Amino acid sequence: MSKHPTTRPYRLYPAYCFQSSPTYNAWVKLTAADVHTLRSEPDFQGQNIYFYLNHPIRFVRVVGVVVAIDDINLKYSALTLDDGSGATVELKIVRTVSGEQGSKNPSSNTTISNVNVISQFGVFEITVDHLSLDIGTVLKAKGMISEFRGVKQLELKRVHIVSSTNEEAQAWAETAAFKTTILSVPWRVTSAQHSEIKSKIKAEKKRAREYDKRVREYELRKAEHEATRAAHQAQKETKREARRRREEAMLNAGALV
Repeated sequence: MSKHPTTRPYRLYPAYCFQSSPTYNAWVKLTAADVHTLRSEPDFQGQNIYFYLNHPIRFVRVVGVVVAIDDINLKYSALTLDDGSGATVELKIVRTVSGEQGSKNPSSNTTISNVNVISQFGVFEITVDHLSLDIGTVLKAKGMISEFRGVKQLELKRVHIVSSTNEEAQAWAETAAFKTTILSVPWRVTSAQHSEIKSKIKAEKKRAREYDKRVREYELRKAEHEATRAAHQAQKETKREARRRREEAMLNAGALV
């Protein structure tokens, strides 16, 4: 099923199988070090899809301490998290004009509804849920993987402040458990699962064809109805014009008598 013969102890499955992956549509719990070890594959360049073993990953959750807060430019700000894994990861914050369509919340000036960037008159700060972030704040952050100058980063999508050591410990336990039970074991699609995936794709294509057919039939009926209505309207106009001319001719004839 893989197009890439390799000595790896796992297969790289085709993209149509990804929907059945436990990681493709999930917030994958990783450490900062793990983020930087994710690799791209030639068939998926430019699609923001990365791989851990053969697990396709797009969305990542990390937990760590804020060690840097940067005002990059008018469009972007950034946070750097250190989770003790031996690496840090940058969280890119996309800024918008307050109330702009790109913002999920009119009260936010970023693409994250509970994040605001205050940058004016020599003041710069980033707030989460109206609380100012400081160096040392612990965050649970979710983002999409991207790269800047060859270094992986996360474009921030959701975030909240970790308010207790218990919550932080639980988050770390979740990360460890996810890595042990999911990531450390190559993803496998059995023959039965592959047949099911192909059947679902075939059924979806059939539904799409049937839908397109219904749309075409509806548009054809609509066009025929409009053409018939236009013909009837034209026929009425012709009759009215003929009647008007007869009446005008009769008036003219009466005037000549």
